[in-house]
Amino acid sequence: MRQVLSGRAWVFGDNIDTDQIIPAEYLVTMDNKELAAHAFEKARPEFAREVQAGDIVVAGRNFGCGSSREHAPRALLGAGISCVVAQSFARIFFRNAINIGLPVVEADVRAAPRDSLRVDLGKGVVRNETSGKSSAFPNYPPFVVMLIEKGGLIPYTKEMLACRK
Repeated sequence: MRQVLSGRAWVFGDNIDTDQIIPAEYLVTMDNKELAAHAFEKARPEFAREVQAGDIVVAGRNFGCGSSREHAPRALLGAGISCVVAQSFARIFFRNAINIGLPVVEADVRAAPRDSLRVDLGKGVVRNETSGKSSAFPNYPPFVVMLIEKGGLIPYTKEMLACRK
């Protein structure tokens, strides 16, 4: 896992639900790139064509609420989002993101669209390089770090099973 992530901010408010992240009509695939082509399609139509690898989603409270679908974090991962920073997450979204290897951190970060952000996962700090303000967040437990480093729960499990042969 890269310890330091840098990218432009995509700013959202509170209660961004999974239907806003990936509309339900696209749930017929698990292909991250195909899902990414429709990420925020109705809420932020320019997102899929303007997002760049490494960009960071910044949101308020309860990000990822709604359905328990794994498609929402997959769409973000497929779009090249390196991290999601929010004041709080719906617990199922948080766990789904970790399970697929998408770093998510709970921090109160103030950012404007396209601000330059730096997330230091090792030190537990998000810094808005544009404004100069920083916010701290709790470090991941070692097992969560390992899951993200392996690319999620499935690659981790495959590796563990291969070691037992």
